[in-house]
Amino acid sequence: MLPATTKKGIKVVSANLLLKEEDTPIVWRGPMIAGAIKQFWTDTLWGRLDTLLVDLPPGTADAAIAVIQSLPLKGVILVTTPQELAAMVVRKAVYMLRDLKVPILGVIENMSYFRCPETNHQHAIFGPSHAEEIAAAAGTTVWAHLPINPELAALCDAGRAEDLDLPELQVLSTRLVVAA
Repeated sequence: MLPATTKKGIKVVSANLLLKEEDTPIVWRGPMIAGAIKQFWTDTLWGRLDTLLVDLPPGTADAAIAVIQSLPLKGVILVTTPQELAAMVVRKAVYMLRDLKVPILGVIENMSYFRCPETNHQHAIFGPSHAEEIAAAAGTTVWAHLPINPELAALCDAGRAEDLDLPELQVLSTRLVVAA
């Protein structure tokens, strides 16, 4: 299988890219999820990769376990949002990864704040950050606090996410390459 490649050279494989209609649900149980994850890794002609990012749903269920058991991991980057419920779910992942001896490279907090364009003031719309607590529990550092950015949302909807140039993302991509 050949991955789709973005204009900046990022290779992408997704079950959604295999569907005739984008609204078709993918209703898979654990063994199907595990098989698809393994197949995406083993049957895709990736070429040389600096870093492979696997975007997983929250939690410690089948998809996360399949990745840990099937892919040659150098480490995991935990992504959270400021809500306490999200922090609790990510802390569970910390304990699972620790038990499975998988290194945790860093923590990224998404939707950390909204920067008002008129005042440049940051608003913590979803409450205070818990990223530092998660990083401390994981024995790592916070790599980035990413803002809510309406321009990014619009570009994503238009299939042009790579057109936005954020300093936060440059720092993040540098850390990803260093961690690979």
